[in-house]
Amino acid sequence: MRFAKWVFTVAGIWGVVVLMPLFWLVDISGRPYAPPTEYPQFFYGFLLVALAWQFGFLVIGRDPLRFRLLMIPAMFEKLGYVAMLIVMRAQSRISALDAQPAWPDLVLGLLFVAAFVKTRPE
Repeated sequence: MRFAKWVFTVAGIWGVVVLMPLFWLVDISGRPYAPPTEYPQFFYGFLLVALAWQFGFLVIGRDPLRFRLLMIPAMFEKLGYVAMLIVMRAQSRISALDAQPAWPDLVLGLLFVAAFVKTRPE
């Protein structure tokens, strides 16, 4: 149980720390791509949904046994993003550099799977 608490709490804190600055650093993603000001509903919508999941991870981390079933969509959130990046890279739709964000999510997704298995009710 301690493992699951640690994994989901660290994932939630990491996500908040990584995502929050993007609300103020819109200019950074507007350099190599069309600026987010051209599609603000998708840019800010993505950030808010992703941020909501970080708070979900923190909730799971408070009581992993109680919120064990929420670990399933949490795994999908992490591993689904990784799968999407792999497919897009395989289709040459994104560069290898743009596929790099898959690594932290892959590690966290695998840790989520391990936490789910370890919190299995007896």
